[in-house]
Amino acid sequence: MELKVSCLAERPEMLGRVVGMATTWPEFLLHDPVGDAHYGRIAAELPEYVLFAEDEPGHVVAHAYSVPFALAEMDRGELPARGWDEVLAWAFADLRRGTPPDTVSAISIVVAPQAQGSGLSAWMLSAMRDNARARGFDEVVAPVRPSAKHLEPWTPMEEYAFRQRADGLPYDPWLRVHVRAGGAIEAVAPASMTVAASVEEWRDWTGLPFTAQGPVEVPGALSPVHCEPERGYAVYVEPNVWVRHRL
Repeated sequence: MELKVSCLAERPEMLGRVVGMATTWPEFLLHDPVGDAHYGRIAAELPEYVLFAEDEPGHVVAHAYSVPFALAEMDRGELPARGWDEVLAWAFADLRRGTPPDTVSAISIVVAPQAQGSGLSAWMLSAMRDNARARGFDEVVAPVRPSAKHLEPWTPMEEYAFRQRADGLPYDPWLRVHVRAGGAIEAVAPASMTVAASVEEWRDWTGLPFTAQGPVEVPGALSPVHCEPERGYAVYVEPNVWVRHRL
């Protein structure tokens, strides 16, 4: 498959096709309020940090979103425990204030369903690194959502993130791609994304009853969802893994 990677800032006419590309995210992940408020703004306000791949017929088969932010800004300095949510909020606060960024954070690399399993995610990660370097940055950080962690929702992320194969590479396939690309696993972001909603909403999203108090295993979730049926709500707190790429 011959592919072409482009930057949305250079081809703004592709906006509709990029944002309209089919994804395979679990439904509940689309209801994180921070993502709801900011994710859609990236393509509109930071198109120079949106890359996309087209196949030979011109179909968008993958995209990579990132954001610039000021990690060295006062009261920051360290990669945040609130991971994905926090870095999105920082990036758009910096954009609003005109604060010069010093770091790029990956936000998502998504491959269309029909193109999965073809190595596109690694290619888009490489393109994201190249794009940051070309814009004068010397570092990309990534709050990584390990691709196989959902198979072990009860395993603590602190244990899973640093698990290695016999060859010394990470056990998780997506973490392995990052390390092979030059990234280093730095820390766990224990509360990278939070989805709090009524039990009725969780039932709609998952098809599960959500009638028992306590942790509920949900397909696609990296950790159990905490359910409080008598109080009418359930909360999912997703841990991610910070990976640092020196460029």
